[in-house]
Amino acid sequence: MTLAGSLSLRLLLALTTMASGLNIPLEVEQPPTIITYTSGPIIVLHFDTAITVKCKARGNPPPEYRWEKDGQAFVPPNFQTIRANQTKGLLVLQSEDMSEFEGKYRCYASNKLGTAMTNEIEIKAFSIPKFPKETLSPIVVSEGEPITLKCNPPEGVAPRLIYWMTVDLQHIEQNERVSMGTDGNLYFSNALKNDSRQDYGCFAAFNRIRTIVQKNAMVVVVKRLKPANDSSESSHTPVAPPARIPSLLLPSGVQTEKVLLKGEDLQLECIPEGFPTPSVKWMKMGEVMSPRVKFNNYNKLLSLSAVEESDEGKYMCTAENSAGKAVHYFDVIVEEPPKWLTEPPQSQLTVIGSDVHIKCSVSGKPQPAITWRRNGVMFRDDPDKRMQVFDDTVILFNAKAEDSGVYQCEASNRHGNILANVNIVIMNMAPLILTENNQEYAAVVGKEITMNCSVFSSPPSSISWTKDEKAIEGEGFLAFESGQSLKIINAEKGDSGKYICVASNMEGSSAVTAVLDVKDATKIVGPPQNTQVDSGKLAKLMCKTEYDASLQDTFELVWRKENKEIPLSSEKNSRYSVKGAMLEIMNVNLSDQGTYTCTARTSLDEDSATAVLTVRDVPDAPIKLDLSELDSPRNVVLSWIPGSDHNSTVTEFVVEYEENRWEPGRWKELQRVTGNQATAELKLYGNLNYQFRVYAVNAIGPGPPSEPTERHKTPPAAPDRNPENIKIQGHHPHQMEISWEPLSPVERNGPGFEYKVKYRQLGVEDSFTEHMVNRSVFLVNNTPTFVPYEIKILSRNSYGWGPEPKPVTGYSGEDVPTAAPRDIAVEVINTTVLRVSWTPVPPATVRGRLGGYNVHWVRRRSLLNPDKILDLSHSMSFSGNRSHVIVPGLEPFSEYKLTVYVFNKKGNGPKSDPVTFNTPEGVPEQVTVLTSSIIQRDSVRLEWAQPSKSNGILTGYLLQYHLINETALEVIDSKEINITGADTNHWTLQGLKGDSLYRFDLRACTRAGCGPPQAEESRTDFPEPGAASQESSFSTHGWMIGTMCAVALLTLVVVIACFLRKNKGGKYAGTPSPQRQEKLAMEKVKEKEEPHSDTESQKMNDDTFCDYSDSDEKPLKGGSLCSLKGDDATGDSVSRYTLGDYADGGREFNEDGSFIGEYSGHRHRGSVSEPNGPSLVNV
Repeated sequence: MTLAGSLSLRLLLALTTMASGLNIPLEVEQPPTIITYTSGPIIVLHFDTAITVKCKARGNPPPEYRWEKDGQAFVPPNFQTIRANQTKGLLVLQSEDMSEFEGKYRCYASNKLGTAMTNEIEIKAFSIPKFPKETLSPIVVSEGEPITLKCNPPEGVAPRLIYWMTVDLQHIEQNERVSMGTDGNLYFSNALKNDSRQDYGCFAAFNRIRTIVQKNAMVVVVKRLKPANDSSESSHTPVAPPARIPSLLLPSGVQTEKVLLKGEDLQLECIPEGFPTPSVKWMKMGEVMSPRVKFNNYNKLLSLSAVEESDEGKYMCTAENSAGKAVHYFDVIVEEPPKWLTEPPQSQLTVIGSDVHIKCSVSGKPQPAITWRRNGVMFRDDPDKRMQVFDDTVILFNAKAEDSGVYQCEASNRHGNILANVNIVIMNMAPLILTENNQEYAAVVGKEITMNCSVFSSPPSSISWTKDEKAIEGEGFLAFESGQSLKIINAEKGDSGKYICVASNMEGSSAVTAVLDVKDATKIVGPPQNTQVDSGKLAKLMCKTEYDASLQDTFELVWRKENKEIPLSSEKNSRYSVKGAMLEIMNVNLSDQGTYTCTARTSLDEDSATAVLTVRDVPDAPIKLDLSELDSPRNVVLSWIPGSDHNSTVTEFVVEYEENRWEPGRWKELQRVTGNQATAELKLYGNLNYQFRVYAVNAIGPGPPSEPTERHKTPPAAPDRNPENIKIQGHHPHQMEISWEPLSPVERNGPGFEYKVKYRQLGVEDSFTEHMVNRSVFLVNNTPTFVPYEIKILSRNSYGWGPEPKPVTGYSGEDVPTAAPRDIAVEVINTTVLRVSWTPVPPATVRGRLGGYNVHWVRRRSLLNPDKILDLSHSMSFSGNRSHVIVPGLEPFSEYKLTVYVFNKKGNGPKSDPVTFNTPEGVPEQVTVLTSSIIQRDSVRLEWAQPSKSNGILTGYLLQYHLINETALEVIDSKEINITGADTNHWTLQGLKGDSLYRFDLRACTRAGCGPPQAEESRTDFPEPGAASQESSFSTHGWMIGTMCAVALLTLVVVIACFLRKNKGGKYAGTPSPQRQEKLAMEKVKEKEEPHSDTESQKMNDDTFCDYSDSDEKPLKGGSLCSLKGDDATGDSVSRYTLGDYADGGREFNEDGSFIGEYSGHRHRGSVSEPNGPSLVNV
């Protein structure tokens, strides 16, 4: 938007303002103006006891009210009249007899500037309608003469309906001869003898007041005509009435003038009399009858709804019979009540000294007469000629302020009148701004905003708008209502600020300020997305919004479904909930499907977005199932019309059946068809009474079943198939059991169902042995052992046999084998694996299906301890017919005995002759325990326990040790030593490099080779001078004392070293792993089991110092104190450093103990895991 300083918006009103634009504020004095009043006529019913007539006007000063009745001031005596306050006129009339208030009323509203008046308000009071009491003489006529039965119904509240009935409420039959006129009378064109009766009754019904009144019954006597030559009273010879020329019973005379108002309904009626009964015809003289004309009451009534001027003219009715005719003319005249040609005269505001023209343009037929009033008083020309009346126009010349008032123009003719109140206000007045000063307006970016500057003045004011002392300019600004409103078409943030409206005329000027604040628009930045959800699940619709922060208090997010707001309840059972910007619908169903709209709304604007929620549910049940036969009642076609798939394609239809013979009420699946099919060809069983139903299946699940079909009965027939899944078993050597899967009852197709079992020995017997059975199992006795039979099972019922079955081959019962394998040979492949071979048994001796061979062996003794008998049995079964097998899992260096036998389903055959053999020596298992202890800077003592299984005669040990580069994790140097002597359990290595890491691999050996290595890691350390060799022997008591002193000294050294270690830390400090502790425990057990172990080693263990843990806060407490007992030395040999500390990857050892992939890998290596506890110091 832009501002310019040269252009101001100045819009001038004409000097005279018509009422359509005349809206004098109540702050300004003005004559009364009628706002609303009760229009007539007012119908008062007989049971009403009070009526209220309203009259309301506005003016300044507030008007006062008075009433006139029939042109006279109305002050009802002896009745209550309630008058409202000074701004409302209210007339309340109360009486037990409201007919006293019948008449025409006017309301007058007056203040010091004039009087306004209403049109006439007519009050009509109706009493209870009654027929007058009267005595009616019988009507006596001769046959052929006309009759008129007069009703003369009472007046009452419309609508009024007339009926002619008998006293027992039977309607009088009406036809071309007898009919009722619009006046309510009953007319007979000619009388007949059977028209005589005593109870002609006229009934008047007033539906609005629910009242029916009845006139006294009338008597009609019709005399029979006599022959001209017969004067007897008792003659019964019928005589026809003479022909008579028609005349009109209604209307009378020759011509009728019919005057009615435009828009009313025209009714012209001709009811003739004569004999024979005349017929009636209509025509419009000189013109074609309007197509809107209708004829009723046997052509006696011409009706034309909503007449127009074109319907005027002369109409003629003709009544004609064989004797002649009669006519009647109707002059139809269409007139109008007064009406305004364009609109009523408008009120005017003008300045003093101007001329005022009041024109009252009306039309009507006859032409209305115009009456002029001023403040309710009629007037004519003013004597001083300042006011002149020209029929429908009044002119005020050089109008003055005292000429102000309410001028009434009333136009009337015989059909009614119309009245207009014209307020004439003559004044000069400076601008009065009605809009509040500093009124605040709020708008949003991109929307319209209108600021008001309502002004009243006389003459009209020139209005201009400015902002920042500059006139407003640009296409984005629009002034309307003579500048009293300024609209900004597309508001921007820069439009915020103060706007000044200035109104001025020749009497003065006035100004007002408007404050505009343009805010950010409300937007939906994340509209809800079209969503599919399964029935019963949770549906979520997200609606993310942005809005001006200052409108936080007025912001709301409203959700609608199909433009109807969704009720959000805090009750627990409500399925709808809103969590922030998300609408959640719990347990959705099909009724939740539709279009959802989220509306983000503030007090200034709103934004909406929609999404479609599609609910997927199980399909509806199919409908209109139809069953038709194909070539027989057992071959039918079932068709259906699928139901709604509920937004998930039907994948298949399932046809179910129920029969009431075997399992009534139980539905079973019969057939499935694809989802694009709506028919199924069904093959049915015989002798059943079926009904069918169908259900559909989609991705959500199966839908409900359809309504069942009518019952369909199938005739009995022979079985369609024979039993299946025939099994032949021999539980005993001379028996054969035949069993099969029986036919279900519905498959039997008829009564008298049973099975025929046929069997014969294959290749031996020519004919079948047959048996009829009712069960699904049959036992054949006295059969040879395990011979083949050919078997057939047939189905039959009273209507025939099933199809010819295919034979099934089976065997009779088995027996245990009779022969043992021969020529058993054993080939030792290695220390634990054999190859066993034999000659298979002859097939005839198996006496059943060959199961396989079983190899059984017994470990008699270990060759290491031949005097101890073990007799440990083992066996392995090998299925199928074979002559050799590989047998694993033997123990090395042992003596075995082995046999072989064959087996079948019945059992095992005899064992073969046993074969005795020995297994050779094998390599030993791993050394169970390997520990290391540091003796000197360059010496390490290794101790171990023998392997748990030597698998031969131990010949000694192979020791390999490797110097490790701790930085590169590589082996720098490797050496090995062969240690002879099976009983050796320790070894001391000297000449090692000080303060270095070594890895030791120890293998036990037999004549067959060396076993897998046991690894240990250790670091050489402690280069203290003068340390005594741990291999020295304490031979004298003096040396023991000296040693104890040395131990005391070393205790102090250990404590100091522990503190140094604690401060220094170290990657390899810690306690032994659980595996190492277990090995140490085994070593102690080994020591107890071998009391004659090396004395020198025992002495060394006694001298070994205990460890100290730096994990305690008080290092001298508990375990920190050393013991001199040998039992405390279990942890001395645990190394503080392991190769695993240097490894990161998963690496393993080869069987020879060497590292795979150099020195990388997991730290779980060798015999000790990485220490994870406090540092351990060994002395």
